[in-house]
Amino acid sequence: MKILIADDDAELRGLIGFALRQAGYLAVEADTGAAALTVFEQEQPDLVILDVNMPLMNGFDVCRRIRAEAATPIMLLTVRSSEEDQVHGLDIGADDYLTKPFSPRTLLARVRALLRRASGETPAPMRSGDIALDMELQSVRVRAGPRIRLTQLEFRLLQHLLANAGHVVTAERLTLHVWGYQGSGDRQLLKQLVHRLRQKVEDDPANPRYIVTVPGIGYVLNSSLPADNNAAGAE
Repeated sequence: MKILIADDDAELRGLIGFALRQAGYLAVEADTGAAALTVFEQEQPDLVILDVNMPLMNGFDVCRRIRAEAATPIMLLTVRSSEEDQVHGLDIGADDYLTKPFSPRTLLARVRALLRRASGETPAPMRSGDIALDMELQSVRVRAGPRIRLTQLEFRLLQHLLANAGHVVTAERLTLHVWGYQGSGDRQLLKQLVHRLRQKVEDDPANPRYIVTVPGIGYVLNSSLPADNNAAGAE
């Protein structure tokens, strides 16, 4: 598998390339947006990793140009923590984003997931009690209800809660998983994201059955509580 890395930061580009090569991938590099388009045409990579903040032609511009002609998976790298920038990247065709700084382990996990999706492998739904998360379609079903589409951030939040169903997950761990590193999200952003997710999965979002707040700590997913159990609040 061949992966294109486009970043004007030579040190970071080298570190990403080293991590990818150590994992068995062939890495090709570009230091500008224009060079990225040239290398993309010449090398036809299986996946593209784009820095958003490249000068002149930024990662959004390159993403838009690539997506106009190819379905190659694209991951954006950004130091921007606002959800608006992340949503914009996904809207113009990016498949994923990763906020700097990040660990090589996280990068490689995201790369493997994108390549699996592109190859047509269909992972089994992630289930716990009433909730089934479709990993490929990025949607959720509650009981026998309709399929509900999730945003990328909602998907990551529910994925981590499902992986730890029945166990309290701290706010810090959730922000790390959802936003890529601990400093890029905060409790208020997490609270807003939980609120939006509850609107999609709860019968009564003001009295949640499934995504329950543990005051001062974080959240727990109770995926098969009896209908009258509203033990915790919707903070």
